Amino acid sequence: MHFSDEDLVERAQQGDMDAFDQLVRRYEAKIYSVSYRFMGNHADAGDLAQDTFIRMYQSLPSFRGDSSFSTWLYRVAANACRDELRKRQRRRSVSMDELMTTSPTKVPAAAAQDSPEETAQRHETQRQVQGCLDELSPDHRLILVLREIQDLSYEEIAGILDCSLGTVKSRISRARNALKEKMKEKGELFSSVGRLNDKGGKQNAMP
Repeated sequence: MHFSDEDLVERAQQGDMDAFDQLVRRYEAKIYSVSYRFMGNHADAGDLAQDTFIRMYQSLPSFRGDSSFSTWLYRVAANACRDELRKRQRRRSVSMDELMTTSPTKVPAAAAQDSPEETAQRHETQRQVQGCLDELSPDHRLILVLREIQDLSYEEIAGILDCSLGTVKSRISRARNALKEKMKEKGELFSSVGRLNDKGGKQNAMP
């Protein structure tokens, strides 16, 4: 039987651990993906995703449904990401040793049809973009992950970051420009750069 988020939240708030586990399973891939893109490596992503769900467990009793559960959970994840970056301000901790995939939880269907050369080039492009993403400020990195990787709407991001729609749009524009500048500095101008300009509608900027 399929329960809505609201049903599971209500049951979990009453102490039903099976309902809590169902919420974790429902969102673990998305939260892990956010954590991976934010941290840049699997080890830290796993720790950060786990921290997010611990915070979810601790804060769930106070959730009153003022926003959707998914928006609330993304907000929890966003705060976990920011807190982790604050802890690491004085040291570089992002590993660039492993190749990234479009999402660490799945392989794109089109990838199965790529030649070895195309696959290698796609992985290298993704690695280079992740490297530039890692060098952005936490706020710029977070808003690009939410928009470009998680494909959230401006309205959803506004709810997660607790700011106006206009603020979200301006922050995304500044973050995209910052990413393009990082790529220019490294001399790595990929075809995806041209798609970073949001001229109405969603642009699939991230590989």
